[in-house]
Amino acid sequence: MRNRKSGYGCPEGCPVESTLDVIGGKWKGVILYHLLYEKKRFNELRKLMPGITQRMLTLQLSELEKDGVVHRKAFPVVPPKVEYSLTEFGKTLEPIIILMEEWGEKYKTRMREQEEVRKSN
Repeated sequence: MRNRKSGYGCPEGCPVESTLDVIGGKWKGVILYHLLYEKKRFNELRKLMPGITQRMLTLQLSELEKDGVVHRKAFPVVPPKVEYSLTEFGKTLEPIIILMEEWGEKYKTRMREQEEVRKSN
């Protein structure tokens, strides 16, 4: 586990803090979502997330790997080939990611409906 600072008042950190520390932020949840069902190469992930920089993707994948959630497999070929996949432990996040996907769809629908009501008034 990476060296982290607890910032929420719990001496050892509460479980939610620990979870958010591993999967929180703008990109980690999205990376995990894209790795749920199949391994991906670095550039595949970049294409799926056009707003992320190469540096940020590298950093986020490295942190997820250090946390034991993502596996990085490098092939000894030229040009370099690297694949990322979820570890067995990382796969335990599937229910959380799926619930986040479902909640996100409900939220987007709700926001569209509210926008339609606002426009019609």
